[in-house]
Amino acid sequence: MITVVSGLPRSGTSLVMQMLAAGGLPVLGDDLRQADEDNPRGYLEYEKVKSLERDTTWLPEAEGKAIKIISFLLPKLPSSFEYRVIFVRRNLNEVLRSQEKMLERRGQPPGPPAEMMAAHFQKHLQTVEQWLTRQPNIQVQYCDHAQLIKESAQASTAIRDFLKLALDTEKMAACVAPELHRQR
Repeated sequence: MITVVSGLPRSGTSLVMQMLAAGGLPVLGDDLRQADEDNPRGYLEYEKVKSLERDTTWLPEAEGKAIKIISFLLPKLPSSFEYRVIFVRRNLNEVLRSQEKMLERRGQPPGPPAEMMAAHFQKHLQTVEQWLTRQPNIQVQYCDHAQLIKESAQASTAIRDFLKLALDTEKMAACVAPELHRQR
């Protein structure tokens, strides 16, 4: 079984990965993307995930671990594994503001207009969520970002119960830092 943390970019997937690591679940990451102002506690990403469409030979490394896979790549997961997906949902306006701030801090030009991005993301979420319902090898738990921040102990317990693992929910909940929820 592979634990996958997914969602849109800037939706809170790094926080969930941090929670899982603190709770005792090994994570598959490579530290190539270092912590920065946008994610001061780190991204916990694995560079090979970006090649999922072309190369899945590395996927057995993720068995028994948590790995972060952006929602756009979920349909590229091979059906030869069992997955438990924790899908983080966050208010689209917050996601878009967070992306804008990140691009601004990096000195990059802004992306397409927010209305266009919101419509694109909404359509993508509908498509990927429908796809997930049709996958017999994937179980999904949706995790609301705002609830995660407000009720971290309950969210930690729900994640532990979904994964059916002996995770330390107190340590998981302690990872949640409401002050890092800056884009509201």
